[in-house]
Amino acid sequence: MEAGFDGYAVDFRRSTRTYYMPNGEALELKTAPTPTPVAETFDASVVREAIRDAQVLVPGYTYKGFCAKVARAGCAGYVVSLFGRRVLYYGRTCETHTEYFPGTQPGSTP
Repeated sequence: MEAGFDGYAVDFRRSTRTYYMPNGEALELKTAPTPTPVAETFDASVVREAIRDAQVLVPGYTYKGFCAKVARAGCAGYVVSLFGRRVLYYGRTCETHTEYFPGTQPGSTP
């Protein structure tokens, strides 16, 4: 948000990251290809496990490893809403998993 954007999207199949500005402008950047093809079947439990590993920075954690793990779990990409304080992970068949920023789950008290 400090950089002026209110969200971004990561597309593992296209190897892109798109940053969205509040005024409607967007900036699309190429990223390194994910080392693993996106699996056909979406496994939300593995995606959740990869997210937890990232949150606690398990020994040996890398973003590249995170991307490979979620791609093997069928995650084709994710959309981050900084204002909505959540991330929507999606599979090739549009199955989804919503991950709320810590402390912002529906029904939680700030």
